[in-house]
Amino acid sequence: MIMATKTTGTAKNDGFSADERAAMKAHADELKAQRSRGGSTSKTDGEADVLAKIAEMNDVDRALATRFHDIVSETAPELTPRTWYGMPAYAKNGKVVCHFKNAAKFKTRYATIGFSDQAALDDGDIWPTEYAITKITPATEKKIIELVRRAAG
Repeated sequence: MIMATKTTGTAKNDGFSADERAAMKAHADELKAQRSRGGSTSKTDGEADVLAKIAEMNDVDRALATRFHDIVSETAPELTPRTWYGMPAYAKNGKVVCHFKNAAKFKTRYATIGFSDQAALDDGDIWPTEYAITKITPATEKKIIELVRRAAG
């Protein structure tokens, strides 16, 4: 016997947090904006979108995201900046290769830089695809440059 349950418009029990639902809405908005631009995001449009998202971040996340953006832009200029689920991201042939996830967005302890399956980082049977980042020092910058170079292929 199947029993119907009454739902209200105020409670959502779909398994997603409010932050996750906001990220999905941001992604839907990104796709809509891309369609309105004729199906693609130019480097100029994408960079403006990324810089706008970075500007919305708190001071700590903004400093990290700005430096990450600069590193990616300098190291792999062939990657196209764009937003992805409301986060700064960088794509090759329309596919996201790497992104920056600010700590405040998901209320986490630290920001991360992540790499998709499109990134050329394969290293044996297991390798990291996301790195926690709390500060960009000369040593961490060198590691990020190496990762971005490899990821861009």
